[in-house]
Amino acid sequence: MALAHTILATLGDKSYSGYDLWKEFSQTTKYYWQASQQQIYRELGKLEKKGAIASEIIHQEGRPDKKLYRITEKGTEILKTWLLEPAEPMAIREELLVKVIAAKLVPKSVILQEIERHRQIHTQQLSVYKEIEQENFPDPTELSFEEKCCYLTLRCGIRCESSWITWCNDAIALLSEE
Repeated sequence: MALAHTILATLGDKSYSGYDLWKEFSQTTKYYWQASQQQIYRELGKLEKKGAIASEIIHQEGRPDKKLYRITEKGTEILKTWLLEPAEPMAIREELLVKVIAAKLVPKSVILQEIERHRQIHTQQLSVYKEIEQENFPDPTELSFEEKCCYLTLRCGIRCESSWITWCNDAIALLSEE
């Protein structure tokens, strides 16, 4: 999957400025896709050149003009074509796991501290996701198809964070033995 597909899927039937799209990525899509503001703006330029999105300049008093992007028919077709392709699982790229492999080079306390730090980060993120779940999805059986799809991505984020917390607990327990 490319960043382009994530942008097209996020745009859906809405219009976003580049900044608002980046905020959406930072707040809601970060449990399955992350991108910097610079990456998003670069990709928006490419998508606009391809005709997959179109932009509209909104004039604002006392502030710089705002450029809103929306998906075009061509962009919708690109997204539909991609949706019909099988999705391959992505390889894990986790820096912490590399540090665990090389941990014998530092005192045990160093890697234990790092795993604890990660446990705290994942615990905080889990709390955020659960709050989103409670506020936006109190009764999943009452959701529309589109809302259920959003809910399912959130549930995956919740499970990933829970899994990381469990792994951190196991790792701390095992490495603390002696």
